[in-house]
Amino acid sequence: MSKHRIYTMSFASVYPHYVAKAEKKGRTKAEVDEIITWLTGYSQEELAEQLEKKTNFESFFAEAPQLNPSRALIKGVICGVRVEDIEEPTMKEIRYLDKLIDELAKGKAMGKILRS
Repeated sequence: MSKHRIYTMSFASVYPHYVAKAEKKGRTKAEVDEIITWLTGYSQEELAEQLEKKTNFESFFAEAPQLNPSRALIKGVICGVRVEDIEEPTMKEIRYLDKLIDELAKGKAMGKILRS
């Protein structure tokens, strides 16, 4: 079975879309970055390096310093698929991030998004 094409896409190519989606709804790039650093454990500097290197999604999550254990609390549907039912680990991480950005764009409080 071949890998989904998202795995080979650079994270940097999708990142502006996350920011645009948030900003269109009155949220900020800083909030997008906070979500990404919360989920992956990357520092702001490490995130900037990943974007600069144009790391692909698969490597971005594989190299993440500390995937947040609270991410298992992320539930719901994204792109018509229930996040908690996704079995492929990398796809699950990608969809976790999609779901968090979605919640941000829908105006959810940061504390709820970050499951605190």
